[in-house]
This record gives sequence, C-alpha cells and structure tokens, in this order.
Amino acid sequence: MNIFEYYLLKINKTILDNNSNLNLTYLEDLKDTNLEVPPEHINFDLSSNVCLILSKANKINPNELADKIKTLLLKNIKHFERVEVAGPGFLNIKLSGEGLAKNINEILKNKESYGSKKSNEIYNVEFVSANPTGPMHVGHCRGAVFGDVISNLLLFNGNKVVKEYYINDYGNQIKNFVKSVFLRIREIKFKEKFIYKEDLYPGEYVKEIALKIIKDNKEIDFDNFEKCFDRLKRLSLDGSMKLIKDDLKKLGIIHDNFFSETQLIKKDLVNETVKKLQDRNYVEEGFLDPPKGESSKDWKKIKRLIFKSTKFGDDNDRALQKNDGSWTYFANDVAYHSDKIGRKFNKLINILGADHTGYIKRISAAVSALSNNEVKLNCKVCQLVKLYKKGKPFKMSKRAGEFITVQDLLNEVNKDSIRFMMLNRSNDVELDFDFDKVKEKTKDNPVYYVQYAYARINSITRTLKKSLNDNILIKNKSFSPNEYEEKIIRKVFEWPKIIESASFKFEPHKIPFYLYELSTLFHSYWSKGNEDDRFKFIENGKVKREEILIFLYLVSIVIRNGMKVLGVSLPEKM
Repeated sequence: MNIFEYYLLKINKTILDNNSNLNLTYLEDLKDTNLEVPPEHINFDLSSNVCLILSKANKINPNELADKIKTLLLKNIKHFERVEVAGPGFLNIKLSGEGLAKNINEILKNKESYGSKKSNEIYNVEFVSANPTGPMHVGHCRGAVFGDVISNLLLFNGNKVVKEYYINDYGNQIKNFVKSVFLRIREIKFKEKFIYKEDLYPGEYVKEIALKIIKDNKEIDFDNFEKCFDRLKRLSLDGSMKLIKDDLKKLGIIHDNFFSETQLIKKDLVNETVKKLQDRNYVEEGFLDPPKGESSKDWKKIKRLIFKSTKFGDDNDRALQKNDGSWTYFANDVAYHSDKIGRKFNKLINILGADHTGYIKRISAAVSALSNNEVKLNCKVCQLVKLYKKGKPFKMSKRAGEFITVQDLLNEVNKDSIRFMMLNRSNDVELDFDFDKVKEKTKDNPVYYVQYAYARINSITRTLKKSLNDNILIKNKSFSPNEYEEKIIRKVFEWPKIIESASFKFEPHKIPFYLYELSTLFHSYWSKGNEDDRFKFIENGKVKREEILIFLYLVSIVIRNGMKVLGVSLPEKM
C-alpha cells in the first residue's frame, strides 16, 4: 500500500468532480501532480503541488486556487484533518487520528509485502560474469552485491527473475589460463620451474587447482599440452568456477543459471544470429574507419561483416569479424543476447564493470535490432572500490598475485557489512570501503546502526513477552502519536516511495540510506526516553501506551523487508 498514490487519486478525483466550480478548463497537467513527504521541519504528513501545476496551466492565481481546493478536500476526504496553503500554492496535509489508524492497520495486515510495487515482468539479470581465470576480486564484489540486490528488489515486487552468470570460457585468455595450470602441474609433478610470462597467471590459487587435478586425475598424461588441452581446460575451469561460486556463496549470492560461451560457439549460435541480422538488413560487408586517434595511414582496411548499430543510436557501426575473419567478442555477445531474447525474457539487465561504459551503446543497439525494439536492455556500471585500513590503502593478496580477492575482504569483515557497505553509494561513483569504520559499534557504522535498532526492538518485545510475528491492529480511532512517533510513522509511510524509486531507476543504494535514516529516528526516540520519563517505552514491565507498541512493529516491518532485499541478516540480540 502506498498512501501517496491512494490520496493523490482522491485529490485528483475531487478536483475533476468540481472542475467547473474551480474554473479549470485545462486538466491535462493533472497527470504531473504529485503527493510527497513534506520537509522535516513542516509538521504535516503529506504535501502536494497540485495547485501550482493547475494554476500555471489554467493561468489562475495559485493561492486563490489553493484556497478553493483546500476547502473541497476538507469537505470530501474525511481523513484530512487539516490542510494548509504554503508558499506559491503548495498544499500541506495532516491526517486525522482515524486516517493514521486506517493506513497503519493496512501496513500491519500486509507486513511481509509492505512497500512492494507489484509488477509481473520476466527479467534476466546478468551480473558478475567474471573471467573464469581465478577467484573474484573486489571490483567483482561490488557488481555481485549490486546485481543480487537488484534481483531481490525485482522479486520483492512480484516479478520473475533469473540471476545469470555468463562464463567467458572461450578465447586466448582461457588458453593462457589453462597453460598456467599445465605449467604448475609440470612444476609439481616434474619439478620444472614455472615460467613467469606476461600472459600467464602466477597466483597461488593456480597451484591449488593444479594439485587437485593431479590428485583426482591420475590417468591423464601431462607430457603434451596440446594433447591434454581439452580435458585440462574443463578441469581447470571447473576448479576456477568452484573458487568463484564459493566466493559468491560466502557473500550470500546464488545464481540460477550459468551460460557458457564455449557452448554458444559449439551450437553455432553466432552464425545463426548474424544470419538473422543480415535477413533484417542490419549487417553488411564493408570497411570500418580507423579508430579515433589512429592515423589512417596505419589503418589496414579489410572487408568484414559490420553491424549497423548507428541505426539504433550507437556512435559507430561495429565489426563482427576480426582481421583474420574470426568472430569478435562483440559478435559472441550479440549471439548470447539473442539467446536471452529467445528465452522469452522481456526485460534484460546487465551489471557491468567500470571499464565497460563504452560497450553499452553497441550491445543495447544489438538487443533493439534482434527484438524489433520490443525487449529493453538496461546496463548499470559499477565503479571501482578503494579499500582502506588504518587510513592507508589496503595491500593486495599474495595468493592472488595481482589483486585483492573477495576472500581477503571476508577475512577482515563479515558478509553483512560487505553487502550493506557496497551499496552505501550510488553504483556510478567510486566507493571508499574503510575496514575500521565497518567494525565500529557506533552511529558511524550504518549496518551496525540498523541491525542495532532491530535488536533493541526485539529486546523490548522480549521484555513484554510479545513477538514481532504477532498480528496486532490499532483499535483506537483517535490514535494520537507524540512528536517522535509522528516522525517515525511519516518515515514508515515513505518506504513504498523508496522501493518504487529504487526499482524504477535500478538504484538500490537508496534502501540502505533510508534504513539508516529510519534507524536514526528510532535511536533518537530511545535516547529521549533515557532523558525524560514521559518518553519511556516501558513502565512497571508494561508498555506505557498503545502507540509505542504500534510504532515498534512498524519500524521492525520496514527494517525486516529492507534488509531482506539487501540480503543482510538481522540478529535479535547484539
């Protein structure tokens, strides 16, 4: 339930029913009106720009129109106790005790789904898709958490979601990785020195993969790399993907589907997809201009198949073939997205790394071409993470050889802190992750502060011998919260708008921000009770007022729903 949508409909209906009395000849702009949360210093529950919008469209004085609408609203909407005209025609609205009780009871009746914005789309969310050449690093971690929470958010809203991982298990980088495993096997079995070359993978984890292969596959002859390559590739990738899946599991992430690039090639999906685009006249043989910054004298003009991506908003047309005639990585990726469309997903979301920003237009163009503009692809880029410990950059792992692993992160802080803090800023800006801050048991540690609010609420219900799973409702129609409870209730009413905004824009960072603000209001009220007996929650082992128990349940409902979407646990004791 969203009280803003509910009352906006009532406001608009009242205006439409009385438009002649209001001298309104143009009502098209009514669709642009809204109902929002007033600024904190204004002691009202709702605020609308309806008079401002309609007065401009109908060339009427906004304050005069506001006075007329105010009178109509007080007469026709019984839950509106007070309406005040503010500024250039804004309407600030205070709900009656009966209105508060009705809306709060709706939340209490539908606690598990409160905030959800019901939808019924079929989503494919592709995220992580790290090269299967070793364990996950910190950059992958941010995208992994982001993609998982986006998926949880869509599921919370009632959509069908497949969480997918695209395994880039084809090409030179895979051959180099398998070569590295082979050389480690030779090192272990035959005491040959590992050759450190630029394209090889020197990390200790490669030794671990090699040791397991030797132990479980005694029949394989490791004398000739080419002869054992196919078998060794499968075993090496199995070892590498196990490391990645183990890391993901420790972060609370489980994908529904793993899609192999190698299988895509074996099934000849690239040829099929290119043929489909050729039939639609979106692929032609031709020559590409030299890349920006490259001299035309140094550019070798070679005829190749080119996708006309400029027809769909891209800056340039894109090559589907390399100089030697083999398919480009982009061609494989186009085929992969064609397969997604063929699986009847009507919404696609790709979570990309910081270095993939320039890739968005071309793959979006391909999806438009393949689906006749019927399937929407949203690409979200996760920027870099900078780690700090004791004010200094965190050192890389020796085990990985070149990067900081997810396991390094988990050795320092728990899964809950990682998930919450990876969303503590918008995905499109760099994130500073301070190990010391996330270990603090203070207001400066957001995840602790939210979890502590929930634990405190549980401590109260235990004292009262009640459970947060109990079903309770307001029976008193003259429900009258105090000033601290009013702020909390208004914040709780805002929760569906947060979910709606986070879902529509794929911006899950709004959820931890909101939960922190709600928890701050709760902790402030708790502290006030320690200063002033009038605001204590419990007296002689009993709750002092019905309103106190109600607001505790409201806060717990929102924190539980929010942390479930974030995939963060909620301890009942801390």
